[in-house]
Amino acid sequence: MKAIQVHKFGGSEVMKLEEIPDLVPSNKQLKVQVKAVGVNPVDTYIRAGIYPLKPELPYTPGKDAAGIITEIGSEVKHRKIGERVYVCGCITGSYAENLICEEEQVYILPENVSFSAGAALGVPYSTAFYALNYRAHAIPGETLLIHGASGAVGVAAIQIAKANGLQVIGTAGTEQGLKLIKDQGVIAALNHNTENYLDVIDELTEGLGVDVVLEMLANVNLDKDLKLLANGGRVVVIGNRGTIEIDPRDTMGKNSSILGMSLFNADPKDLKQIHAAIKAGLIDGRYNPTIHSELPLTDAAKAHDLVLLNGVYGKIVLLP
Repeated sequence: MKAIQVHKFGGSEVMKLEEIPDLVPSNKQLKVQVKAVGVNPVDTYIRAGIYPLKPELPYTPGKDAAGIITEIGSEVKHRKIGERVYVCGCITGSYAENLICEEEQVYILPENVSFSAGAALGVPYSTAFYALNYRAHAIPGETLLIHGASGAVGVAAIQIAKANGLQVIGTAGTEQGLKLIKDQGVIAALNHNTENYLDVIDELTEGLGVDVVLEMLANVNLDKDLKLLANGGRVVVIGNRGTIEIDPRDTMGKNSSILGMSLFNADPKDLKQIHAAIKAGLIDGRYNPTIHSELPLTDAAKAHDLVLLNGVYGKIVLLP
């Protein structure tokens, strides 16, 4: 079968499409024929060798995909051959024609959801859900600020927050991105490339500040975030690409919190709950991934360059 292989850590050019041996699931595993692959920023960090967890070389990148189950191990109890599924995590990497998963990494894809949309679910929607409901413990009526709201995680967070009764303010850096988040129903769409764009937060919150911030680029925004918080406010750090200096006093007067998060820390029970909620939201239309572009698997390097560009909205998907 064909798969993207990485033989050394480095730039996007280290990814090569190669022929590798067919995959065979063990007794507790299953095999999925991949119809669409979700590209996530974390894929680029792992490929570059800057992520704390480094796979053994060579490896196939990717954790998210959607497709059809083609083989199951003898001890798989809850999945069947022929089912449409999406995966959040896999053993062999998703940038391939086929992949191997543990049973608990595979979730039913409702019939009303395309494979491309299914590939956009795993990391983005579970990250947004985990950040809002398990880390920030956001509640109805609170005000949420999402930095980088036009990205895949940001769009997911808007939809989840609105369904939960929160007021959402979002930022984006392009006219397309701003239009996207307006169409998603934010109460205000702010251009983060505009000087003093956060000054309007005081007016939008009647001087109270925001209750929760989902932060996709903490090394740029964290210091400003702390000054925007309401009493008891929380910043959840989802993304970061460097260091930043903050004044801890900004947290003291408001009893505010900085909460780190990584989806890798979610336990199996949490993930089962999260994906049950995602499935319900997909079926009734509350959740609907936005696809930026669909590229052939051979363009994996282009997808990695694209996913890190400022202003890219929605999800980038690869098609084997």
